[in-house]
Amino acid sequence: MSAARTGVALDARQAGQRVDEVLDRLAATGDRAACAAAEELVRGLMEFYGAGLARITERLGDHGLAPLLDDELVASLLALHDLNPEDVRLRIGRALRSAPEQTELLGFDPATGVLRLSIAAGGGCGCGSEAGTDGVPRGVADALAAFAPEVTSVEVEKAAPAPALLQIGARPQTPARVR
Repeated sequence: MSAARTGVALDARQAGQRVDEVLDRLAATGDRAACAAAEELVRGLMEFYGAGLARITERLGDHGLAPLLDDELVASLLALHDLNPEDVRLRIGRALRSAPEQTELLGFDPATGVLRLSIAAGGGCGCGSEAGTDGVPRGVADALAAFAPEVTSVEVEKAAPAPALLQIGARPQTPARVR
């Protein structure tokens, strides 16, 4: 039974990695004809599924598609096939809101794909998410990959730590003076 029929969500990143691994294994064999055929097959399947998605989005229209845009897999497929009706800035905002880390958008250059972010000191979520070698927390990188693949790199500025919380309590009670 297929993943869609059982309700099990397919991890799109893992599927993409598997395709890359198979293509890499074919390339390692040195058989150029097999590599070329495999790459052509992948391109053909992408075009086929892209055409199907285009037909679906056309029939649903922007209003019918709107409830699906919060889904990482659907948003990723739509962006991959240049079918997402939202512009890249809206999708970046959606990605940052869905990430567990607290971030602030400092700027995005569509010509280069460079996104500048400020990320709360300490990661912001307390969930133990780790930053990659580029300093971008995994949750932010994953969300951007799904919602805004146009982002090619992220420049991170650590936000200043929040000031320490000063707790003000009642003074200790002193015994009443007797006069």
